[in-house]
Amino acid sequence: MQTEISYTRTLDGVNWDELKDALHADDFDNGRTPEQLHQSFANSDAVCFAWAEGRVMGKARVLSDGVCNAYLVDVWTHSAYRKRGIARQMIALLKTELSGQHIYLQADDENLPFYAKLGFATQPHGLSCVVGRWLHK
Repeated sequence: MQTEISYTRTLDGVNWDELKDALHADDFDNGRTPEQLHQSFANSDAVCFAWAEGRVMGKARVLSDGVCNAYLVDVWTHSAYRKRGIARQMIALLKTELSGQHIYLQADDENLPFYAKLGFATQPHGLSCVVGRWLHK
């Protein structure tokens, strides 16, 4: 029997220390402290969490100008829960608030086919830079 997955759209109940540990163990930790992780989600325009057995097993968030541009970031599903449609559902829930907006994301090459199935098209170039030191460290 598969574990039931539920989805929430608020920060309520998230244990940021536990989530940080899960991200680290799943090789998806970009170095944010639990406090910085919380702040990142609190400052987002929309968030989604997937829950199983009382723990966060998936997360995603969107930054948006509310008019025409949005950026999908921090999409993660715990490796033990992948291939169950969790990321697909989180993204679908987030997209309900982004009508009329161009949604951009950055993805590793191995994830491009997944995002293409969700209607995302490869963009020819994406650039980035870090101002100062990463995470002020």
